[in-house]
Amino acid sequence: MLLLISFFVSRKSTDNEAFFLGKRKSPWWVVAIGMIGSSISGVSFVSVPGMVRSIDFTYMQTVFGFFFGYLVIANILLPLYYRLNLTSIYTYLEQRFGKNAYKTGASFFLVSKTIGAAARLYVVASILQTVVFDAWNIPFYVTVCCTILLIWLYTYRSGIKTIVWTDTVQAIIMIVALFLLVLQVSKQLHFENDSIWSAIYNHKNTRIFDFDDWHSKQNFFKQFFSGIFIAIVMTGLDQDMMQKNLTCRNLKDAKKNMYWYGISFVPVNLLFLTLGVMLLMLADQNSVVLPQKADQILTLFATNYLGQTVLVLFIVGIVAAAFSSADSALAALTTSFAVDILGVQHQKTEIANRNRKIIHIAISVVFALVILIFDAVNDKSVIDAIYIIASYTYGPLLGMFTFGLFTNINTNDKAIPYIAILSPVICFAINTISENFFNYKFGYELLMINGILTFLGLWMFSSKLNNQKNIFVNR
Repeated sequence: MLLLISFFVSRKSTDNEAFFLGKRKSPWWVVAIGMIGSSISGVSFVSVPGMVRSIDFTYMQTVFGFFFGYLVIANILLPLYYRLNLTSIYTYLEQRFGKNAYKTGASFFLVSKTIGAAARLYVVASILQTVVFDAWNIPFYVTVCCTILLIWLYTYRSGIKTIVWTDTVQAIIMIVALFLLVLQVSKQLHFENDSIWSAIYNHKNTRIFDFDDWHSKQNFFKQFFSGIFIAIVMTGLDQDMMQKNLTCRNLKDAKKNMYWYGISFVPVNLLFLTLGVMLLMLADQNSVVLPQKADQILTLFATNYLGQTVLVLFIVGIVAAAFSSADSALAALTTSFAVDILGVQHQKTEIANRNRKIIHIAISVVFALVILIFDAVNDKSVIDAIYIIASYTYGPLLGMFTFGLFTNINTNDKAIPYIAILSPVICFAINTISENFFNYKFGYELLMINGILTFLGLWMFSSKLNNQKNIFVNR
């Protein structure tokens, strides 16, 4: 289906304008649906239901914060990106600070996205290998290479123009699979239609708000405000997510897409958490011993207790989620490397198109190699560490964009790479000292601290006020 969509969408446009920006002709509602699929990776598909056992429904506090973060993106960042007619959002850093800031921001994105996207795809590939391909005696490296090849095949011609439509199909399939999973599990619980929802509502693990314990990572204020900043940096300052928005016909459509995407993200995550509490209820009814790791709960039930129909829905759901996350990351990485590092926008059309195709192949190969390295290490804690390291890289982006947008102060462009590297290092040291001496471990708020440190670093190296006002304030 994905290859068929790719064929029809890319028949008339295979140039860089189509690959990078879809010729700015994407319908806003298509982009909004596809962004849901890109946000919810295969890891989220198996992890969010498992969260319920340890933190109840308190993840919804972060999701509510996401919505307000999307409002900030729609009304502050999108107008800027459209006004400057950007292909890569990191081009703004060059216009505001200079070349070093530009290359630093793009490099942080490239490293973080490559590792993060490969790690997410590795987790899903491992599940598929265990559930499906081991029984067929297919080696893991073949599974990985075939998965990357399939993604490359339907993205290599028109990139983001194709992905906008394929992600929409994948998001719809994922949501339908999730909904059908909930229905199938509800049948296994043998409740009446009315009583099952009452049982879910009154279950001890459906608590959403936590206002009491300030030391808890699930405290409302920590979760809510962290959610706002996570949405801003991991959507608004992420080339992967913003590239889809920039394919909309105009700013009005892009804003409309962001509003509806933010609204729809709430019920989708609530449905994931509802599935999680239903699995806990099913485990209690049938005396099922749950695995120690929460993200293995859904996999356990899908493969051993709920029958063939649920297993098929589970596989289809995680494949759709994994592909929609990985394909957009592949296109965004290709765009960022081509535009930000090689500067193909300044090259002749034929040379630029050829270089973009080479970069797309190279990044696909890197994806496969990183996944195989994860498998060779074969240590789940490495994946956890990678996600933590990746989360640090968004802090400098937050600090640079905030300083650029809300001040009219110049800073030393040559110092920016050092500030961007030093800020996460100091942030890590603060977290280590706090945990060892004060028994307090930072959670998502590290992102804000990281951004503040970068902001302060830029301010410390600031020069005289810019005679020309900040381009955002001025316009």
